[in-house]
Amino acid sequence: MGTTQLTAAGVGAGDEVVVPSFGGADVAQAVRELGARPVFADIDADSYCLDPESAARAVTSRTAAIVPVHLFGHAAAMKELRELGAEQGVPVVEWEPLPRTDAIDAVRRRQYATYLERRLRGVVVPTAGDRAEHAFTAYVVRVLGNGRPDRDAFRRALRMRGIECDVPVRVPAHRLPEYAQYTKIAPTVPLPEAERAAEECLSLPLSAAMTKKDLHRIVSACNGLGGLLQERAS
Repeated sequence: MGTTQLTAAGVGAGDEVVVPSFGGADVAQAVRELGARPVFADIDADSYCLDPESAARAVTSRTAAIVPVHLFGHAAAMKELRELGAEQGVPVVEWEPLPRTDAIDAVRRRQYATYLERRLRGVVVPTAGDRAEHAFTAYVVRVLGNGRPDRDAFRRALRMRGIECDVPVRVPAHRLPEYAQYTKIAPTVPLPEAERAAEECLSLPLSAAMTKKDLHRIVSACNGLGGLLQERAS
């Protein structure tokens, strides 16, 4: 999207724009290019998308827009965010459209995600269920590291076993040096979920072209590393 829709929403120099810290670096850069200031908000622990309650805490009299990001194929909470925008008189601008969830590839990825969800052990899996709003453009698990190596060591071990996996967001945007000047001007709202996601998340391979054999290899490699599943704190 770049700056086009931000400009159309009236964002200009000196304005503030609420963006998610986790997965929001591109948005923050576009905001900065307009001379506006990105204000970072936290994410929902399950969807990894902008948390409406955190976004509400980040809104000030200088807020010109709220910009959610649909991440990993999961839809942001647009209903709640639009309600927040209407209440505050602030436009809500989608960074980009959600990938089509009714496409054949998306349906197949969702089926494969369900297969992985039922078989993976020792990692926190995204829940597919019957949620049609998830396109699973990426399959992101959490590696909590209790009683075994941390996420980065787990990634290295998987890659040694031939599983191409990556860290989707290594540093949340509010920790990037180019945004230090903004956080010094005014402290950001607490961002514990963005911090945790950056430390724990790992993207496993998932595509519509995969076979059951490919999926079994992923399960076998992950489960073979062992470790107990630590329940996420509520």
